[in-house]
Amino acid sequence: MPRFRGLAEHEVAIKSAGEIVTVADREAELRLHDGLMALGLGARVLGEEAVEEDPALLDGVGEGLVWLVDPLDGTANFAAGRAPFGMMIALVENGSTVAGWMLDPLSGRLCHAVRGMGATCDGAVVRARPTGAIRPRAALGTHFLPSDRRARVHAQADLHLDVVPVPRCAAASYPRLVRGEDDVALFQRILPWDHAAGALFVTEAGGMVTHWDGSPWRVGGPGRGVLAAATPRLWERAADVLLSPAAGLVERDRLAA
Repeated sequence: MPRFRGLAEHEVAIKSAGEIVTVADREAELRLHDGLMALGLGARVLGEEAVEEDPALLDGVGEGLVWLVDPLDGTANFAAGRAPFGMMIALVENGSTVAGWMLDPLSGRLCHAVRGMGATCDGAVVRARPTGAIRPRAALGTHFLPSDRRARVHAQADLHLDVVPVPRCAAASYPRLVRGEDDVALFQRILPWDHAAGALFVTEAGGMVTHWDGSPWRVGGPGRGVLAAATPRLWERAADVLLSPAAGLVERDRLAA
């Protein structure tokens, strides 16, 4: 937090096309790496910035026991001095998330879930609740799609959903589904540290998270994209719109969930 709104120009760098990294990302990841290793679970630690330097680290990410670390999710927001941004950690075993944590450093809110044991927010048990809107509120993470494909998805979505701005921060997107702020979230990119903790949190709170083909979210699996919703019923409504042939996200009919 001392870095928030206090970054020097040399503390922000271009990581890849459309992506930046800050000194806060790198320093936080190092501290988290050391702390997680000290727990002695025998799990390897995969952090976003380490993988950026050595993509081969992702080989076999769906095998064995792995800590997935996103030291600063929403880096662009953080670097611009605005919310939201967050920190995410997940413990994954053979591609299935065992436990996850999402911290909002500004408020101190901690969302946590353990597989088969439910979800909590600041220690209180939570259940996902819809917004109650007639047209489901949907945040569509389509900004990495080519412009023509993005336009096609949004044209279809606008017929049936209330499309709202995305927070550009998965650590905020997933809690919004549980807190009654959004009903649906769509993601194109499936970097494992962006979704492992959040997908478990929403699922354990009673929501539904799958790949675009309807298969359950899994780390290291062959699935593409992510569709998440506050309830299974809302997932079905969203899938009928966003995963239909008219939207053009999938080349064939989705599988039954």
